[in-house]
Amino acid sequence: MFTTEAIMQMALDLAGMREIPGDSAIYYPGQEIKKVLFGIDISTAELALAKQLGYDAVIAHHPPQTQAIPAWKVYLRHIDLLVQAGVPREAAEAAVGPRAESMAAGFQSANHDHYPSIARLLDMPFLNIHCPLDELGRRIMQQCVDNCLAANSCATLGDVVDALNALPEFKSATTKIQIAMGDAKAPAGRVVVAHGALTNGGYAVANAYFEHGLPTVLYIHIPYPDLQRLRTEAKGQLLISGHISSDLVGINPFVQKLRVSGIEVTTISGIR
Repeated sequence: MFTTEAIMQMALDLAGMREIPGDSAIYYPGQEIKKVLFGIDISTAELALAKQLGYDAVIAHHPPQTQAIPAWKVYLRHIDLLVQAGVPREAAEAAVGPRAESMAAGFQSANHDHYPSIARLLDMPFLNIHCPLDELGRRIMQQCVDNCLAANSCATLGDVVDALNALPEFKSATTKIQIAMGDAKAPAGRVVVAHGALTNGGYAVANAYFEHGLPTVLYIHIPYPDLQRLRTEAKGQLLISGHISSDLVGINPFVQKLRVSGIEVTTISGIR
Protein backbone atom coordinates (compact mmCIF):
# COMPACT_ATOMS: atom_id res chain seq x y z
CA MET A 1 0.00 0.00 0.00
CA PHE A 2 1.12 3.55 -0.75
CA THR A 3 0.68 7.09 0.52
CA THR A 4 -0.13 10.12 -1.62
CA GLU A 5 3.39 11.32 -0.87
CA ALA A 6 4.90 8.08 -2.22
CA ILE A 7 2.82 8.36 -5.40
CA MET A 8 3.96 11.93 -5.94
CA GLN A 9 7.58 10.88 -5.35
CA MET A 10 7.28 8.22 -8.05
CA ALA A 11 6.35 10.91 -10.55
CA LEU A 12 9.15 13.21 -9.42
CA ASP A 13 11.65 10.37 -9.76
CA LEU A 14 10.51 9.63 -13.32
CA ALA A 15 11.10 13.26 -14.28
CA GLY A 16 14.30 13.63 -12.26
CA MET A 17 12.81 16.38 -10.10
CA ARG A 18 13.70 17.03 -6.48
CA GLU A 19 10.76 19.22 -5.51
CA ILE A 20 7.05 19.29 -6.26
CA PRO A 21 6.55 22.01 -8.94
CA GLY A 22 3.98 24.74 -8.54
CA ASP A 23 1.36 23.15 -10.78
CA SER A 24 1.26 19.88 -8.84
CA ALA A 25 0.13 19.26 -5.27
CA ILE A 26 -1.34 16.93 -2.68
CA TYR A 27 -4.62 18.58 -1.75
CA TYR A 28 -5.77 15.99 0.75
CA PRO A 29 -3.23 13.35 1.84
CA GLY A 30 -3.98 9.68 2.28
CA GLN A 31 -2.41 6.39 3.30
CA GLU A 32 -2.92 2.70 2.55
CA ILE A 33 -3.68 3.46 -1.10
CA LYS A 34 -4.06 0.47 -3.38
CA LYS A 35 -6.81 1.54 -5.79
CA VAL A 36 -6.87 4.92 -7.57
CA LEU A 37 -9.00 6.77 -10.10
CA PHE A 38 -6.78 8.72 -12.52
CA GLY A 39 -7.97 11.27 -15.09
CA ILE A 40 -6.53 14.16 -17.04
CA ASP A 41 -9.25 16.49 -15.70
CA ILE A 42 -10.95 15.89 -12.36
CA SER A 43 -13.85 17.89 -10.91
CA THR A 44 -15.80 17.59 -7.70
CA ALA A 45 -18.13 15.16 -9.49
CA GLU A 46 -15.29 12.68 -10.05
CA LEU A 47 -14.21 13.04 -6.42
CA ALA A 48 -17.74 12.08 -5.31
CA LEU A 49 -17.83 9.25 -7.86
CA ALA A 50 -14.55 7.86 -6.56
CA LYS A 51 -15.93 7.87 -3.02
CA GLN A 52 -19.10 6.10 -4.15
CA LEU A 53 -17.14 3.44 -6.05
CA GLY A 54 -14.71 2.74 -3.25
CA TYR A 55 -11.43 4.17 -4.53
CA ASP A 56 -8.63 4.99 -2.10
CA ALA A 57 -7.46 8.16 -3.90
CA VAL A 58 -7.98 10.32 -6.96
CA ILE A 59 -5.17 11.58 -9.20
CA ALA A 60 -5.64 14.40 -11.70
CA HIS A 61 -3.16 15.46 -14.34
CA HIS A 62 -4.25 19.06 -14.82
CA PRO A 63 -4.31 21.26 -11.74
CA PRO A 64 -7.84 22.21 -10.63
CA GLN A 65 -8.95 25.60 -11.91
CA THR A 66 -9.07 26.82 -8.32
CA GLN A 67 -5.75 25.25 -7.37
CA ALA A 68 -4.33 26.19 -3.99
CA ILE A 69 -0.87 26.59 -5.51
CA PRO A 70 0.85 29.27 -7.60
CA ALA A 71 0.83 27.22 -10.80
CA TRP A 72 1.89 30.24 -12.87
CA LYS A 73 5.46 29.87 -11.59
CA VAL A 74 5.87 26.76 -13.74
CA TYR A 75 5.35 28.95 -16.82
CA LEU A 76 8.78 30.42 -16.05
CA ARG A 77 10.26 27.08 -17.16
CA HIS A 78 9.91 28.43 -20.69
CA ILE A 79 12.86 30.68 -19.85
CA ASP A 80 15.07 27.67 -19.15
CA LEU A 81 13.90 25.89 -22.32
CA LEU A 82 14.64 28.98 -24.40
CA VAL A 83 18.09 29.43 -22.88
CA GLN A 84 18.92 25.75 -23.35
CA ALA A 85 18.08 26.17 -27.03
CA GLY A 86 20.48 29.10 -27.35
CA VAL A 87 18.20 32.10 -26.83
CA PRO A 88 19.91 34.80 -24.70
CA ARG A 89 18.48 34.90 -21.18
CA GLU A 90 17.45 38.55 -21.45
CA ALA A 91 15.41 37.79 -24.57
CA ALA A 92 13.92 34.68 -22.95
CA GLU A 93 12.83 36.60 -19.89
CA ALA A 94 11.29 39.32 -22.06
CA ALA A 95 9.28 36.70 -23.96
CA VAL A 96 7.98 34.93 -20.86
CA GLY A 97 7.69 37.67 -18.24
CA PRO A 98 4.53 39.55 -19.29
CA ARG A 99 2.31 36.47 -19.51
CA ALA A 100 3.70 35.10 -16.26
CA GLU A 101 2.85 38.40 -14.58
CA SER A 102 -0.69 38.19 -15.97
CA MET A 103 -1.06 34.65 -14.57
CA ALA A 104 0.23 35.81 -11.20
CA ALA A 105 -2.43 38.52 -11.12
CA GLY A 106 -5.11 35.95 -11.86
CA PHE A 107 -3.93 33.82 -8.94
CA GLN A 108 -5.19 36.53 -6.60
CA SER A 109 -8.80 35.97 -7.63
CA ALA A 110 -9.05 32.15 -7.37
CA ASN A 111 -11.03 30.25 -4.73
CA HIS A 112 -8.04 28.22 -3.63
CA ASP A 113 -9.80 25.95 -1.13
CA HIS A 114 -12.68 24.80 -3.36
CA TYR A 115 -11.34 21.40 -4.43
CA PRO A 116 -9.42 20.66 -1.21
CA SER A 117 -12.53 21.37 0.85
CA ILE A 118 -14.60 18.88 -1.16
CA ALA A 119 -11.86 16.25 -0.86
CA ARG A 120 -11.72 16.79 2.90
CA LEU A 121 -15.50 16.55 3.25
CA LEU A 122 -15.53 13.30 1.28
CA ASP A 123 -12.41 12.03 3.06
CA MET A 124 -11.03 11.31 -0.41
CA PRO A 125 -7.25 11.64 -0.86
CA PHE A 126 -6.62 13.86 -3.87
CA LEU A 127 -3.53 15.03 -5.73
CA ASN A 128 -2.60 16.31 -9.15
CA ILE A 129 0.63 15.67 -11.05
CA HIS A 130 1.21 17.97 -13.99
CA CYS A 131 4.71 19.29 -14.72
CA PRO A 132 6.61 16.07 -13.86
CA LEU A 133 4.59 14.06 -16.37
CA ASP A 134 4.67 16.81 -19.01
CA GLU A 135 8.44 17.06 -18.61
CA LEU A 136 8.72 13.29 -19.04
CA GLY A 137 6.59 13.55 -22.18
CA ARG A 138 8.66 16.47 -23.49
CA ARG A 139 11.85 14.45 -23.17
CA ILE A 140 10.34 11.45 -24.95
CA MET A 141 9.04 13.64 -27.78
CA GLN A 142 12.29 15.58 -28.08
CA GLN A 143 14.29 12.35 -28.18
CA CYS A 144 11.99 11.00 -30.88
CA VAL A 145 12.51 14.15 -32.96
CA ASP A 146 16.27 14.21 -32.35
CA ASN A 147 16.58 10.57 -33.41
CA CYS A 148 14.75 11.38 -36.63
CA LEU A 149 17.05 14.32 -37.39
CA ALA A 150 20.18 12.33 -36.49
CA ALA A 151 19.17 9.53 -38.87
CA ASN A 152 18.55 11.95 -41.73
CA SER A 153 20.29 15.32 -41.85
CA CYS A 154 17.85 16.35 -44.60
CA ALA A 155 14.73 15.36 -42.66
CA THR A 156 11.62 17.29 -43.61
CA LEU A 157 8.72 18.45 -41.46
CA GLY A 158 6.82 15.48 -42.84
CA ASP A 159 9.56 13.13 -41.66
CA VAL A 160 9.37 14.60 -38.15
CA VAL A 161 5.59 14.16 -38.09
CA ASP A 162 5.97 10.55 -39.25
CA ALA A 163 8.51 9.88 -36.50
CA LEU A 164 6.19 11.28 -33.83
CA ASN A 165 3.27 9.33 -35.26
CA ALA A 166 5.19 6.15 -34.49
CA LEU A 167 4.60 6.83 -30.77
CA PRO A 168 1.50 4.88 -29.67
CA GLU A 169 -0.16 7.96 -28.16
CA PHE A 170 -0.24 9.65 -31.56
CA LYS A 171 -1.15 6.49 -33.46
CA SER A 172 -4.43 6.26 -31.59
CA ALA A 173 -5.10 9.99 -31.14
CA THR A 174 -8.40 11.64 -32.03
CA THR A 175 -6.49 14.70 -33.21
CA LYS A 176 -3.66 14.52 -35.73
CA ILE A 177 -0.30 16.28 -35.63
CA GLN A 178 -0.65 19.49 -37.62
CA ILE A 179 1.94 21.35 -39.64
CA ALA A 180 0.52 24.72 -38.65
CA MET A 181 3.29 26.73 -40.33
CA GLY A 182 5.47 25.34 -43.08
CA ASP A 183 5.32 22.62 -45.71
CA ALA A 184 5.66 18.86 -45.22
CA LYS A 185 8.47 18.77 -47.79
CA ALA A 186 10.42 21.64 -46.23
CA PRO A 187 13.62 20.89 -44.26
CA ALA A 188 12.87 20.67 -40.56
CA GLY A 189 16.21 21.97 -39.37
CA ARG A 190 16.49 22.07 -35.62
CA VAL A 191 13.23 21.27 -33.81
CA VAL A 192 12.47 22.40 -30.26
CA VAL A 193 9.67 20.70 -28.31
CA ALA A 194 8.33 23.59 -26.20
CA HIS A 195 6.30 21.64 -23.64
CA GLY A 196 6.36 20.99 -19.89
CA ALA A 197 6.04 24.61 -18.77
CA LEU A 198 2.41 24.76 -17.60
CA THR A 199 1.00 25.76 -20.99
CA ASN A 200 2.06 26.80 -24.47
CA GLY A 201 4.22 29.88 -24.87
CA GLY A 202 1.93 31.51 -27.40
CA TYR A 203 3.25 34.08 -29.83
CA ALA A 204 6.02 35.51 -27.66
CA VAL A 205 7.89 32.28 -26.91
CA ALA A 206 7.67 30.89 -30.45
CA ASN A 207 8.77 34.24 -31.84
CA ALA A 208 11.79 34.28 -29.53
CA TYR A 209 12.86 30.88 -30.86
CA PHE A 210 12.41 31.99 -34.46
CA GLU A 211 14.26 35.28 -34.00
CA HIS A 212 17.26 33.49 -32.50
CA GLY A 213 17.83 30.93 -35.21
CA LEU A 214 15.56 28.05 -34.18
CA PRO A 215 13.61 27.23 -37.35
CA THR A 216 10.99 24.80 -36.04
CA VAL A 217 8.96 24.84 -32.81
CA LEU A 218 6.58 22.15 -31.62
CA TYR A 219 3.72 23.19 -29.34
CA ILE A 220 1.03 20.84 -28.13
CA HIS A 221 -1.56 23.61 -28.65
CA ILE A 222 -1.72 27.37 -29.25
CA PRO A 223 -4.40 30.11 -29.14
CA TYR A 224 -5.64 30.86 -32.64
CA PRO A 225 -4.92 34.64 -32.49
CA ASP A 226 -1.29 33.84 -31.63
CA LEU A 227 -1.11 31.39 -34.53
CA GLN A 228 -2.52 34.00 -36.88
CA ARG A 229 0.10 36.53 -35.82
CA LEU A 230 2.92 34.02 -36.24
CA ARG A 231 1.62 33.11 -39.69
CA THR A 232 1.44 36.76 -40.71
CA GLU A 233 5.07 37.32 -39.73
CA ALA A 234 6.19 33.94 -41.17
CA LYS A 235 9.51 33.76 -39.33
CA GLY A 236 9.60 30.00 -38.80
CA GLN A 237 7.82 26.65 -38.82
CA LEU A 238 5.33 25.40 -36.25
CA LEU A 239 4.05 21.92 -35.46
CA ILE A 240 1.01 21.36 -33.24
CA SER A 241 1.01 17.85 -31.77
CA GLY A 242 -2.36 17.92 -29.97
CA HIS A 243 -3.02 18.48 -26.29
CA ILE A 244 -4.37 15.22 -24.88
CA SER A 245 -2.30 12.85 -27.01
CA SER A 246 0.85 14.79 -26.08
CA ASP A 247 -0.04 14.72 -22.39
CA LEU A 248 -0.45 10.95 -22.65
CA VAL A 249 3.14 10.55 -23.83
CA GLY A 250 4.20 11.40 -20.27
CA ILE A 251 1.17 10.06 -18.42
CA ASN A 252 1.21 6.52 -19.80
CA PRO A 253 4.66 5.58 -18.45
CA PHE A 254 3.54 6.78 -15.02
CA VAL A 255 0.34 4.74 -15.15
CA GLN A 256 2.47 1.72 -16.03
CA LYS A 257 4.81 2.44 -13.10
CA LEU A 258 1.87 2.64 -10.70
CA ARG A 259 0.52 -0.69 -11.92
CA VAL A 260 3.90 -2.42 -11.78
CA SER A 261 4.21 -1.15 -8.22
CA GLY A 262 0.98 -2.94 -7.33
CA ILE A 263 -1.52 -0.08 -7.43
CA GLU A 264 -4.80 -0.77 -9.21
CA VAL A 265 -5.43 2.13 -11.62
CA THR A 266 -8.74 2.96 -13.27
CA THR A 267 -8.26 5.57 -16.00
CA ILE A 268 -10.84 8.11 -17.12
CA SER A 269 -11.04 11.58 -18.70
CA GLY A 270 -8.74 11.06 -21.65
CA ILE A 271 -6.46 8.37 -20.22
CA ARG A 272 -7.05 4.95 -21.78
